[in-house]
Amino acid sequence: MTLIVQKYGGTSMADADTIRIVADRVAEACRDHQVVVVVSAMAGQTNHLLELARSLQPVPDAREMDVLLATGEQVSIALLAMALKARGIDAQSFTGGQVKISTDRVHGKARITDIEEEAIRAALESGKVAVVAGFQGVDELGNITTLGRGGSDTSAVALAAALKAEECQIYTDVDGVYTTDPRVEPQARRLAKITFEEMLEMASLGAKVLQIRAVEFAGKYKVPLRVLSTFDQGPGTLITLEDQQMEQAVISGIAFNRDEAKITIMGVPDRPGVAFAILGVVADANIEVDMIIQNTGADGLTDFTFTVHRNDFQQALSLLKPVVGELEAREINGDDCIVKVSVVGVGMRSHAGIASTMFKALSDEGINVEMISTSEIKISVVVNEKYLELAVRALHRHFGLDQVTAD
Repeated sequence: MTLIVQKYGGTSMADADTIRIVADRVAEACRDHQVVVVVSAMAGQTNHLLELARSLQPVPDAREMDVLLATGEQVSIALLAMALKARGIDAQSFTGGQVKISTDRVHGKARITDIEEEAIRAALESGKVAVVAGFQGVDELGNITTLGRGGSDTSAVALAAALKAEECQIYTDVDGVYTTDPRVEPQARRLAKITFEEMLEMASLGAKVLQIRAVEFAGKYKVPLRVLSTFDQGPGTLITLEDQQMEQAVISGIAFNRDEAKITIMGVPDRPGVAFAILGVVADANIEVDMIIQNTGADGLTDFTFTVHRNDFQQALSLLKPVVGELEAREINGDDCIVKVSVVGVGMRSHAGIASTMFKALSDEGINVEMISTSEIKISVVVNEKYLELAVRALHRHFGLDQVTAD
């Protein structure tokens, strides 16, 4: 029998009723496969534990926080194992430490360094379903560690890679990856396939279906991923390596991010070290910079514009005001009412005119483009946030994504 890894998130483990649905899904898979199941904490449990910790210690100790948060997944694995046993399916639960999933020592954002297969292999060979706690592992000293945001997805992909699983199935509350967010564009269509590269770009650009770390891990170890719905039947979306059949679509999807803000320093002397003087201060504050544009004028001055996360906007402005004086720049201004909209597709490599089509679509709707960024398989633009839905719908229509068939 082939081996698959299934992962169920917090919404799939929300209560006893949804856990029963998960158990039914696993039981169905057991007919044809050996199954390893990775689960998250029950919906809302992690936030509850965070609030409880902060009520006792405003800045909780990192080691103890990992010990606390790891209990959420421990509850889930025990409950799912019980639900499976109630269906006559033998199951065994494993914490990250029992597997053993080894990580580095960075509490709260640990990275997996190794996975020992023996315990899970033994359970599978004896006919059991292995139910594994996602999001957690242990460091070399035996301390419990957690993997940070998206950790359960990463756990599932890492286990699939270590066990050489046929597929890693990510069950969630949506039935696949769509050409764009259906809440913004009702004509959005589910994709039958998408490449790792495209999914990675879409995740980094705002698509919330999968976490970036999990997609990176899957691409690196060539683990086929499939996004499916826990609550609805269907083939979902397969995320895999690029092949000839997938080159037909020039653009696979439209991604967007509402959490953008831009800062412009005008009239900066155009000399070596200016970019570092500006961005170094921002980086030292652990603020991530996304898009950057620098324009040089005839008078030897330059305008320097970059984007940051909207939550970091005010802090970045405050940090840069003294820098503006030191550089003898003319002024600094900012705008936190912008969004980033992106078109993504591996077909860009072999098709010209994607940028012009994109800009025409936006121009026809009277949408001004404030910034542009490109890579091999994506083009991103910054526009005023009031045009977000209009821009997404226009691009979706111009690139024919409403005509894409799901399967």
